[in-house]
Amino acid sequence: MGSHSDPVSMFPLHREREQPIFSARAHVFQIDPATKRNWIPASKHAVTVSFFYDANRNVYRIISVGGTKAIINSTISPNMSFTKTSQKFGQWADSRANTVYGLGFATEQQLHQFSERFNEVKEAARLAREKSQEKMEMNNPGLSIAAPQDMSDELQSPPVMCTNGPEDKLFRSQSADITLNSEKERIKKMLSEGSICEMNLEAELFTLQDSNAKLVAALHEANANVEQWKKQLAAYQDETERLREQVADLEAHGGHGPSDMLKDELTQSLEELEALLKAKDEEIRILQAKKSDFHEMEQEREEAIHRIQELEMRNVELERRVQSAEQSLANSLEERDRIESEVQRVIEILDVKIFDLNDLRQSLVKLIDK
Repeated sequence: MGSHSDPVSMFPLHREREQPIFSARAHVFQIDPATKRNWIPASKHAVTVSFFYDANRNVYRIISVGGTKAIINSTISPNMSFTKTSQKFGQWADSRANTVYGLGFATEQQLHQFSERFNEVKEAARLAREKSQEKMEMNNPGLSIAAPQDMSDELQSPPVMCTNGPEDKLFRSQSADITLNSEKERIKKMLSEGSICEMNLEAELFTLQDSNAKLVAALHEANANVEQWKKQLAAYQDETERLREQVADLEAHGGHGPSDMLKDELTQSLEELEALLKAKDEEIRILQAKKSDFHEMEQEREEAIHRIQELEMRNVELERRVQSAEQSLANSLEERDRIESEVQRVIEILDVKIFDLNDLRQSLVKLIDK
């Protein structure tokens, strides 16, 4: 694994859009929030799970998309850890999403490769955080410029001079840093809310799809039973009519027909068929009632789908607000860079003026000495 000695060098540092760093196919699971023990499938089949690097925010993420929905959107932090629980299954906890993700791979080698890449990305995230902290410390220098007090050397720095102009601009730069930090925290919160909203939508849609499949299967079974019972009912009605005709013939012929015992048997068979016919009518009525209940459940499903569509619209609005906030943040960063460059230019001008005054002072001293 010598090629992976530097976790940061393997990732692009400058690009406009996120690109996958490493991808693998696996079955995705999430922990049951109720029991915290059972796994809930987040995908019906194996999907692509990828590592991404976001150069704008300097963060690493694990993303998996099923259809048009994000199944996994997990930001990697240095304190995360990927645990192998079996030869082909591993998991990690995401405190921001308040869940535990599980991945089932086809081979043990794929699990090993994903685990190694997870550790490399985690180390890269740690180094990125340290570099970000160092950059923030460098972007907030002191408000005074120190210089040596000994003026005997010709290459020495000019003496310290403070004017209200540069100090005021430095104070404004520091205030802009505080504003930008608060803006970043607000964007992180909005992105976290959007991820949680997407996860809730995925769970509700998965539940609705499962319920819809069960309802369709029950409806098909009920329709098949209704058709079968209708055929049986038609056969019983034909048999009843035939027996009634036989009874009428027997009553018309009087003593020329069968005996009274045969009549009683036929009457009893007719009564049994009528009772069976009533029972089948009752079963058909019950099935029709169940069918009406199914229509009510279908209406509830349509209402739930409508609610999901409304939530998706709210999610799109939230994403639009996040993009607007990111644009505002980018504009603020550009304004801060402009202010810093202006402050630097003023400082350079002051250095030149101070150096000229120092030469003039030395010339005056030499002139006085003469």
